[in-house]
Amino acid sequence: MLMDIAILAVGQPADHAAFFAFMGIASAVVFANLGSAYGTAKSGVGICSMAVLAPSKIIKSIIPVVMAGILGIYGVIVGVLLNMNIKDEMTFQEGYKYLGAGLCCGLSSLAAGIAIGIVGDAGVRANAQEDRVFIGMILILIFAEAVALYGFIISLVVANK
Repeated sequence: MLMDIAILAVGQPADHAAFFAFMGIASAVVFANLGSAYGTAKSGVGICSMAVLAPSKIIKSIIPVVMAGILGIYGVIVGVLLNMNIKDEMTFQEGYKYLGAGLCCGLSSLAAGIAIGIVGDAGVRANAQEDRVFIGMILILIFAEAVALYGFIISLVVANK
């Protein structure tokens, strides 16, 4: 038992260190898809409500749904890249690194999805009544999407360090 602890302390491979790496993959995909689904659903509710007042603006109002869909793609990319780096013998440091990378991408995408959903819902409803709201809505959506992009970039940096 004491020998096992000593081996782990110096960074030798451990049988279950890959568990944390796989949890990083799951975190990236699940949380990014949760953000994507929430943003899509919340914006979709706003689009349905807006379509009653201004059916000609439906196509323009799909932008928040497209932006929410991109969040899921971030999670898939990180999940695939992390999966390619997992090997049979991993140290705990590598496993934790991949867990951190997955959580960084996934939780950033979840936060962005919540923001995109709320802004998309209110924005498309307001755009049905006043055209000048559209540019402001797009700018806010871009800044919300940037949160996920920051998490995506940092997760790639962490995973490839």
